Amino acid sequence: MLKNRSTETLKQRQAYPLDLKVAMTKKRITEWYEHFNGEVYVSFSGGKDSTVLLHMARELYPNIEAVFVDTGLEYPEIRDFVKTFNNVTWLKPKMPFNQVLEKYGYPIVSKEQSQYIGQYRNANSEKTKATRMQGNRWGRGKIAEKWKYLLDAPFKISDRCCEVMKKQPFYAYERRTGKRPIIGTMASESSKRVQNYNQFGCNAFDAKRPTSKPMSFWTDADVWAYIKEFKVPYSTIYNMGYERTGCMFCLYGHHLSDTNRLELMRQTHPKQYKYCMEKLGLEAVLDWYIYGGLI
Repeated sequence: MLKNRSTETLKQRQAYPLDLKVAMTKKRITEWYEHFNGEVYVSFSGGKDSTVLLHMARELYPNIEAVFVDTGLEYPEIRDFVKTFNNVTWLKPKMPFNQVLEKYGYPIVSKEQSQYIGQYRNANSEKTKATRMQGNRWGRGKIAEKWKYLLDAPFKISDRCCEVMKKQPFYAYERRTGKRPIIGTMASESSKRVQNYNQFGCNAFDAKRPTSKPMSFWTDADVWAYIKEFKVPYSTIYNMGYERTGCMFCLYGHHLSDTNRLELMRQTHPKQYKYCMEKLGLEAVLDWYIYGGLI
């Protein structure tokens, strides 16, 4: 049965003390594990959130499997950190990143906006184009005014990158093994995740793809507090000035970051910086992204 929650309930739970959040999260993990008779796994990216999730899960079930997708886009420090864990299954995408960019386009602004821009450009119907320009009857689903200049960009734009590089390997693994994922995402990261939590709660037993997100009501501050209190090792990439450890070459949220992630990468990982700018064409993309509109 689907559980309808309000955003107010989520806010209340986000304000809970850490010890209560830990207890609630472990309860959600246990419910998930028992419901699927242990045929579950922890989605492990090597970042701080999934590191905390794996720590809690293995306190309950020491032999629970972790699964890592080696996209080739991770920071070297992340890959090295993942290698320090036992019982981790490594997956790889079928298509390399450069081919994804060539076939589908670059991930810029946000998943939502890059999806809308790509759909408008490739639309076969005028209705789809109208929706992407003006929104539906509720005013949703449209390209934001500030990003409409990207419709004229001389390169493809798409949200397919994450699906091809990360999601599809997980989906294939789940079909092959029958295992269900436990994921360390939090509702505080996006409005879409708030909606997902309000609809399903932490354990989406009835979703089309059943998933457990037992840290949904946590915040970044909670994660760091847990790491400090329980002395949990984490990747050294965070000590180099990085706040997020997703794909090195992703441009989502580039305009919002307080620190220029790519400039930091130029200093800390010059080889990878040169590759993404020159070989992957990000230098030309950034010229449009930053200087082509009203940012």
